[in-house]
Amino acid sequence: MLAMSFEHRGAWIQLAVTIGAYATYLTLLVRRADGAPLSATPYGDLIAWMIGGSIVVGVVLTIIIGMFGGERARRTDVRDRAINRLSDQVGASFIIIGAVAAMILAILEVEHFWIANAILVGFVASGILSSIARIVMHRTGVPSW
Repeated sequence: MLAMSFEHRGAWIQLAVTIGAYATYLTLLVRRADGAPLSATPYGDLIAWMIGGSIVVGVVLTIIIGMFGGERARRTDVRDRAINRLSDQVGASFIIIGAVAAMILAILEVEHFWIANAILVGFVASGILSSIARIVMHRTGVPSW
C-alpha cells in the first residue's frame, strides 16, 4: 500500500470536504427553491454555513489525522513545499476566473444570486483542482518544466 504523507492526506481531506460542502449547498438550495427560480431563493445563509462548516470539518479532520500520524508524519520537506506552491497557483487561477466572471455579471447587472454563485464556483473549483494537483504531484512528483 502506498504510504501517504501528512500533506497528501490533507489534500484528500480538502478534496472530499470541498466536494461534500458544495454538494450539500446545492442540495439544500434546490430543496429550498421548491420549484421556484433559484435566483429568487434565499442563499446567503447557505453559503455562509457551507464556507464555515467546510473550514471546521477540514480543520477537525486534519487534526485527527495529525494525532494518529505521529510527529514524523507532520514534517514537510522541500518537495512538499514545492507541491503546495504549485497546487496553490493552480487554485489561485480559478479564484481569479470566478472573480472575473462575477465582475462581468455585475457589469451586465445580473441578479446578485448569480454573481455570488460565480464567486462561489471559483472557490469550489480552486479547492477541487488544487487538491487534485496536489494529489497527482504527491504520486508522480513535481514537474520540472
